[in-house]
Amino acid sequence: MSAAVAKQQIESALSARFGNAFEWRERRPVEILPTGIAEFDEVCCGFPRGAITEIHGTASSGLTSVLFSALAGATARSETCALIDCHDSFDISLAARAGVALERLLWVRCSRDLERAFKAVDLLLHSGGFGFLALNLSDVPGKTARRVISSWWFRFRRAIENTPTALLVITPLACVRSSAALALELKLEGGVWPAAVTFPKPEPESDDRSSRLTLVTAHSSVRSDSQPSHSHLIQKLRICIKQERPAPCPAGGIRFNVHRH
Repeated sequence: MSAAVAKQQIESALSARFGNAFEWRERRPVEILPTGIAEFDEVCCGFPRGAITEIHGTASSGLTSVLFSALAGATARSETCALIDCHDSFDISLAARAGVALERLLWVRCSRDLERAFKAVDLLLHSGGFGFLALNLSDVPGKTARRVISSWWFRFRRAIENTPTALLVITPLACVRSSAALALELKLEGGVWPAAVTFPKPEPESDDRSSRLTLVTAHSSVRSDSQPSHSHLIQKLRICIKQERPAPCPAGGIRFNVHRH
């Protein structure tokens, strides 16, 4: 008996119990949730629906900017969104200024309780109805994030597949591993400092301009006697994105700028 005939007999015997399990199924195209960052969407397209996207990086590497942009775009398209915030670091006023429609966003505060954060994600994924979920673990220590057991990530991946939900996990370093369909690393390349005011030295009685400490050349429109905050000095940050999964993009790193508002 040939192998082809044996295979056909086995499939016929099992078809009554398992239906069309042996039939070839066409793979559906992956639906994408855009991030709203043109440079990002041009290469990576966005966050895949029905899958986990992991973005990791150090502080000031653009993690919050990507999160705000994705939330703003998703809520603008009338998506129901949820943010599971492990360390309660979400800034409502900055999110509103970034264009996030807060009335379409569920903010889950976990008060630094990592177990509570994971249970909240599990509950929301299995409840359904959300177009975009974000788990923010950026303030969790790297060693703690790496000690998260893999079964949690496998459970999330199984719960989200074949659904229109996109799950974004923000971590200080890579920890989702093979459960992530898309993994990105953000790096800070530097800041753009167009100008700064002249800071007076502690001697207020001196009128000599040589007694002032100048960081860079000040514009004439900026008052030298004012005391600026940090946000008045830096104009934008240069961010580089390295794609780690599923494969590095042929163009190398993706770069975009985070502008000061």
